[in-house]
Amino acid sequence: FLRFAVPLSWNPTEVFISWKLLDLTCTLIMATRLQFENNCEVGVFSKLTNAYCLVAIGGSENFYSTFESELADHIPVVKTSIGGTRIIGRLCAGNKNGLLVPHTTTDQELQHLRNSLPDEVVVQRIDERLSALGNCVACNDHVALVHTDLDRDTEEIIADVLGVEVFRQTIAGNILVGSYCTFSNTGGLVHPHTSIEDLDELSTLLQVPLVAGTVNRGSEVIGAGMIVNDWTAFCGSDTTATELSVIESVFKLREAQPSLVKDEMRKSLIDSYV
Repeated sequence: FLRFAVPLSWNPTEVFISWKLLDLTCTLIMATRLQFENNCEVGVFSKLTNAYCLVAIGGSENFYSTFESELADHIPVVKTSIGGTRIIGRLCAGNKNGLLVPHTTTDQELQHLRNSLPDEVVVQRIDERLSALGNCVACNDHVALVHTDLDRDTEEIIADVLGVEVFRQTIAGNILVGSYCTFSNTGGLVHPHTSIEDLDELSTLLQVPLVAGTVNRGSEVIGAGMIVNDWTAFCGSDTTATELSVIESVFKLREAQPSLVKDEMRKSLIDSYV
């Protein structure tokens, strides 16, 4: 319940607009802490993009319902397995344009994903030796960083299906780029030992601000410890208040809205009532 004083000189129209803008602001979603069956590596058991969220089957209902309550009004939340396992976040790579799954994905799982995701999302199974795609690929809607030994055909598929520019990279000397960084279209978090020079180079490459940091009380395996899109993040329950503050800051979650039409909504309100 909110109470505030309104000066007598205020125009009722202005008061209405203020309440409407306040209502919009209250839909802000920031970072949420949770765990999967006492495991803080939430990025192992889930995958989040601006168009969909995948959650491992068989987890506690609380794990699924947390995603459902935060996301269901905006994007589909889909329970699935990949290759008969629950470590779906480490096995797939995706963004708003597509989802890539390994050759171990069954026909039934593939069909389930295609039926459950939005029609504009291309779901493709790829024959890649490095089948833990989530460990080998980090991407947003524009750029992908990939394992240096990834097959050339796989690189082309990533570029085509996800609609991104692909760069072979390491993060602080680690070839598993998907494990040691995560980034959205607004910011990114990378391995804490990333040098200033590498941080600047990566930031220029990705065209988003980056911070070297940790999740889950000092864990360097950022891709396993959290998932993020352009308006919200989910982190392991061990993530400290300081780590959470850094995450909310670099990913600009305090400024974010789950709807891409936020500005249009605000503009239409003002146009209609002023």
